[in-house]
Amino acid sequence: MELIYSTQSSGFDPEKRYRNPEHFERPEAGVTGVVVVGDWPNVVDAYENVGVEVTLKEVEQRLVLVAGADSNQAELVELIGTLRAESDTVRAVIDGLEAGEIEKPECGELATRLYHALDHIHVKVDELASSRDSLASENEKLRDEIESLKAGEVQEVEALKAKLEAAGVTYRANASKESLEKLVADLPKA
Repeated sequence: MELIYSTQSSGFDPEKRYRNPEHFERPEAGVTGVVVVGDWPNVVDAYENVGVEVTLKEVEQRLVLVAGADSNQAELVELIGTLRAESDTVRAVIDGLEAGEIEKPECGELATRLYHALDHIHVKVDELASSRDSLASENEKLRDEIESLKAGEVQEVEALKAKLEAAGVTYRANASKESLEKLVADLPKA
């Protein structure tokens, strides 16, 4: 069995067996030949040590060609300068954010867009905090109102119990206000 160790991601021959050399741990049993594409000395050494024939294939070099690079040198330098300035303004916005205070950048489309997005987020967070504070205040008022209603109801229940005791009517200790009111309403009939 022949194995091909390659990091390629396409163009596989269905008749051959491929392995990714990045995941190589040890030679596989039953291998008669190995083709290693690229510089993977650990794969080569391991198979040579067990007596398997190893064939090396160099990776194709890919060159980037910039058309008219000589004539556009000034444009490339200007573009690189613009990109560096843009990067610096984005970094300034990020540094300001980390410090807790963002200043609007004077230039740079990406930095300006980032500033506006962060400013919008800041406004929304402030709105949410204000809404949260308002709801917390309303919640506290409602809790106070419930407590005062409970206190008023306790007084009413005590008054009803006093009337029933004065009339000698028995009632359950945990009777509801409604059942006490019904018993009191039945008093004149008795």
